[in-house]
Amino acid sequence: MRLINHIKQHRARLDLTQQALAERLGVRRQTILAIEKGQFVPSALLAFRIARELGMAVDELFELQDGGDS
Repeated sequence: MRLINHIKQHRARLDLTQQALAERLGVRRQTILAIEKGQFVPSALLAFRIARELGMAVDELFELQDGGDS
């Protein structure tokens, strides 16, 4: 299984750059980039904070996708 996210789409909806979102969350822009690309899985706390900043529920922003290799 892998965690996929819809951060980029919802960030764009709010006209937020990666840098602006990162500043609001107190993380580096590279962290947002890595999460969006699926290269980094955020902690539960960070996932909830991202969802709150984007005005969404965590399960709307992040979802588990069955990769077929359990």
